[in-house]
Amino acid sequence: MPTIDQTLERLSRSKFRSGFHLTQKERAYLEEKGYDVIRRHTADFVRQKLAPACPVNDGKQTPMRGHPSFKAMHACACCCRGCLEKWYRVPRGQELTENQQERIVRLLMAWLERQYHET
Repeated sequence: MPTIDQTLERLSRSKFRSGFHLTQKERAYLEEKGYDVIRRHTADFVRQKLAPACPVNDGKQTPMRGHPSFKAMHACACCCRGCLEKWYRVPRGQELTENQQERIVRLLMAWLERQYHET
């Protein structure tokens, strides 16, 4: 099982995935809300948009903007069940376990933290 660092390195080699970066407005939002609040938001998004066996509007359920976590979901290929299957071999049609959800949240938060500190 790859580490978060290994996963982020792999994602950085994808032209599409590596094209996502936080804007100044999103960085300010992270700073204003703090990591604990953003982590709760991220966990809620994962639970609502990815965890169901058959998410509503799968493939189009995660907006490209509107919250830093949405951008992280696209950058980390955690935006829909198709991307989870392609990048992480998480089969469609099965509800995500609590452990799987937590691992996704940790990956997304690591991406957000790196982006926040990127100059």
